[in-house]
Amino acid sequence: SRRRSFYGGKMKIYISGGAKNGKSMFAQEIAKKLSSEGHLWYLATMEPRDNEDDARVLRHRKERAGWGFKTAEWGRNIALHSEEFDCKGTYLVDSVTALLSNEMFGGMSGEINKPAAEKVANELLAFSDAVENVVFVSDNIFCDAAFYDEWTDSYREGLAKVDRAVAEKCDVVAEFSCNQIIFYKGAELV
Repeated sequence: SRRRSFYGGKMKIYISGGAKNGKSMFAQEIAKKLSSEGHLWYLATMEPRDNEDDARVLRHRKERAGWGFKTAEWGRNIALHSEEFDCKGTYLVDSVTALLSNEMFGGMSGEINKPAAEKVANELLAFSDAVENVVFVSDNIFCDAAFYDEWTDSYREGLAKVDRAVAEKCDVVAEFSCNQIIFYKGAELV
């Protein structure tokens, strides 16, 4: 199609929005449209920690059943999986938010790993350059004026850094809100 040839066969899409508002389903639809036969991947980043997380993972699996997704569960260290990348693949990365949380707070020390934001951003950018198409999903956690503890503030700051770096390199940038989509870049490409 004209759209794909314009970008040399590669599309990078970034979708943000509040939790549980339909952005993952929208991202699945976009990824499916971009994929070539047999090269549709769901990169699951959540490392479930409780029953609510388990239920969310199960819900997402049910939602994408029958869509043709192959699942890769890479909750950390995306760069370590570089030899496994399907270079002709279309990947739905769901979610940037969980990936950063795993990297920032998943260590055994109980400390905040502040350099995790730069690491995650760099790994996601390298990943997006290596594959045919990628749709990133991230949560918008920046719309309130509350004051938070050091952990939460560090995480919000880190996620903002990752989101900005990834969105800057994407062809399409959109926010999903109340089942409405707002395009900031590349609306004509979707």
